[in-house]
Amino acid sequence: MSLPAGSTIGIIGGGQLGRMLAMAAARLGYRTIVLEPQADCPAAQVANGQITAAYDDPAALAELA
Repeated sequence: MSLPAGSTIGIIGGGQLGRMLAMAAARLGYRTIVLEPQADCPAAQVANGQITAAYDDPAALAELA
């Protein structure tokens, strides 16, 4: 599967792995949105946006999709 440059990738979890994924995606020309319950997570510092909600919140998951 191939995504066009500039596409947005949703990341569930804003810890260190989410941060590294967001940084790698940015280097490849992608935008990232993180779903994470804590507003001050590491990935929020480098992602293009954040949805602050529980991982099992149906509305937040629909927004991320």
